[in-house]
Formats: sequence, structure tokens, C-alpha cells
Amino acid sequence: MRVQRCQARKRVAQAARAGVNGEVKNQSRRSPESSVSTGSVAPGFALPPGTTQQTLAIVMGGGAGTRLFPLTKDRSKPAVPLGGKYRLVDIPISNCLNSGLRSIYVLTQFNTMSLHRHIQASYKFDNFSRSFVDILAAQQTPEHSDWYQGTADAVRQNMRYFLERPFDYYLILSGDQLYRMDFRALLHQHIRSGAEITLATKPVGRTQASDFGIMQSDENRRIVRFVEKPKEDALLAELKLGSEHLASIGAKPGEELFQASMGIYVFNRNVLVECLANEMVDFGKHIIPAAIKERSVSGYIFNGYWEDIGTIRAFYEANLDLTDVLPQYSFFDANSPIYTHPRFLPGSKINGAALRQSIVADGCIISDAHIERCVVGVRSVIQTGATIRNSIVMGADYYETAPGSVPRGLPPIGVGRNCVIDRAIIDKNARIADGVVITPEGKPTNYDGGNYFIRDGIVVVPKNAVIPAGFWI
Repeated sequence: MRVQRCQARKRVAQAARAGVNGEVKNQSRRSPESSVSTGSVAPGFALPPGTTQQTLAIVMGGGAGTRLFPLTKDRSKPAVPLGGKYRLVDIPISNCLNSGLRSIYVLTQFNTMSLHRHIQASYKFDNFSRSFVDILAAQQTPEHSDWYQGTADAVRQNMRYFLERPFDYYLILSGDQLYRMDFRALLHQHIRSGAEITLATKPVGRTQASDFGIMQSDENRRIVRFVEKPKEDALLAELKLGSEHLASIGAKPGEELFQASMGIYVFNRNVLVECLANEMVDFGKHIIPAAIKERSVSGYIFNGYWEDIGTIRAFYEANLDLTDVLPQYSFFDANSPIYTHPRFLPGSKINGAALRQSIVADGCIISDAHIERCVVGVRSVIQTGATIRNSIVMGADYYETAPGSVPRGLPPIGVGRNCVIDRAIIDKNARIADGVVITPEGKPTNYDGGNYFIRDGIVVVPKNAVIPAGFWI
């Protein structure tokens, strides 16, 4: 069986290099060498048979997410709510499912309860399928007794599970990015180029280049150089994309763009094993820079929308961008839906409110309020006279509609009467009493209050917080 499998893999690779994976119906007329993903569903090229079944996706969900505090005070970063009804982890998992990848592990470590509960409730397959979305939490074993020290160490500690089935390719993903990518296009380039490792890169301008690891590739898209957060003008001049790559992504001739690493990698099976046969702890900082010097590493240029939700400001702006008439990222894509926990909530009830450029999720009750450019999450209750602008209200995990369900001495969950909220994030189950004013106007950019925080000029009311009547923030 092992000989047959090796022969089969050899035939697949030969077929890929020979161009058997030709164009599918209605594909773009661009050549494979110049193809670039723009976030659309169909990659435009057929993969060798069985490729998606031979690919294991590994979602990194174990980060502490300190820069997203206080949203990560009681939950891991991938479990942070997004767009009113989703979680950040829904994005990479949905991208996998929409790409035909149905073997998925999520590695977790910090504040895992809500993330585990969400994944278990959201992603279930029938008994007649080999598909799975499973959780691998950090654990002590005879070989390892430490927490995950980094992304590479997390994969290394779980390698025995990844090698149990005959996967040929390993797709490693971050659990806290907002983008839509068909991974079949990434796999197509990886196989066709004969690369040992392929990493996804995003074209960025000079002002952003100093915030990322920047790659330099030759005319065949082989990565030949990696520089972490370059700042010197002379160095940046060496790293910018050449004319051929600019033309392939539809950029203007002479435009100054750089290939930023997205933290998305494809490894061949044996290459991943060999790259982790050491003590290096992180892919971006250690494994990839070392592999570029010794192995064939290809760069896949992704030219669609991509946002790393790493800070409160990035989270805030990515959410409010969803309310624009033409948002950069849209959940209204019937061909590539984003999956999440089916809550079976009633439709939202609007009692005479004025809403403008806002998203209202399921199960909300809004009474004669004024809401402008806001994301209103599931089960939100907003009382009469409230004014909310440029804000995210995450909603609640449960209703308090039964008599006596509101704890004595506390306001009910939601936003009370005649409140004014501007440039704020109200986390789940927050109790905001009547007449509260919340705004960062005239306050420090970063500040820790008793029951609120200011981060990046945005007021954050944490989960389960209580704001008493008439309180000014």
C-alpha cells in the first residue's frame, strides 16, 4: 500500500507539472503563472484528483491576544465576536469549507471555553463523512510538559495527530484574520511550481511595509529573501515588487508595493516534519526565514481584502467598514458563505427606531432609538431615546425576558433609556443603565477605568460590565 501511495503521489505531481491541471470551464484567460487571487471563489484551475482530501488545515487559535484586551479578558482572540453574529475563527474555517477542505484542526491554549463551545456547536458533520473540525487543546504529554511556546511549537507538539492519516499537504492558518480566499488556488500554485513550502503574501505600500515581514521573490515567484519589518529606504528599494509581478496583480507600472507575509503557509508532509525537527518556536520568526535559505519556497500573491485583527483599532475599523454601502469585505456572498453557530433566534424587532448605515443581527429589540453606523449584535436590547453612533454593540448570550430574571439592584442587560454612545465597543452582557454617556472625547488615547477601558481612542465596555444610571465616560 505504501508503494502504491508513493507511486500515486508521484503521478499526481508529474501530471501537475505537465499541465494536466488545466483550465476549468469559464475560467479567467490569465496564464497560471500570472494568476492572482482576488478573493473570488473559483480558483480557475483544476487540482489533481484528491488534493483537497490529501490536505489538512491547521488553524492557530491559541494566542493570548493581549493587544485586543479587554475583548480577550475572558475569551481567546479567535472567539471574539465579529460582524454582529460571527466569531473571528469562523473566517478561516469557512474559507476551508468553501475551498473543499474538510479536515481541520484548531489548536487552542488561552481562555478556551467559549471558543471550544462555539466550534462544537457550529461545525458538525454526519456520521457517513470523514470530515471534521476538531479541537487540539494544549496538554501535558511524556514528550512535552510546557505550554505552546509559539506557532511552530504548537504544531510540533501535536505532530503525532497530524501524521495519523496520509495527508500530503498541511495548510497552516491564523485564527484572527478577516479575508476571503479560495485555498485551491494556493494549492494549485504550490503543486504546479514544485515548491516545498508556499506562503501567501499581500501587496502593501511603503507606509505599511515596516509593520510586516517582507518577502522578495524572483521571476518564478520563488522567495529568495525575507526581512522582518524593514525601515531603511535603501533596503525597501531592494524589496519592492518588480514590473512583472506588478503586471500580474494589475498594479500600475512603477507602483511601489511589497510582499507582506500573511501568516498562511502550505507545507509538503515530509518538509513540515523536517522543518520542525529542532527547537524553533515560531513559523514567521524562525521556521520560514530558515527555510528560505535551504528550501524551495514559493510566494502566492493574494490581492484581495485582508485585515489582521490584532488591535482594538483594527477590530473597530474592520467591523464598522462592514456597515458601508460597498464594504471592503462583505458577508453577502452567496457563493462563499461564512458559517457560524445556528442560534435559531427570532427576527429582530424594531419599534419605531431610526437606523442609518447599520447592521442589526438576529433576535434584537430596539425601541425608538437613533442608531447610525453601528454593528448591533445578537439579542441586543436598546431602549427608548438611546443614541448610538460609530459603535459596536455585541449583544448578549441570553435574554432576561422572564419575570424576576434581572438580578436585584442591577439594570437589565442592554442599553438603557436616553443613553448616548459614540465611538465605543460594548461587549456582551453589558448592563448600561438609563442616561449613561459614553464617548472618548477629551480623554486619553489609552486609559483604564473602573468598569471601562480606552484603547486606541475607543471606549471599550468589557463583558458583563455594569454602568450605573447617569454615569459619564
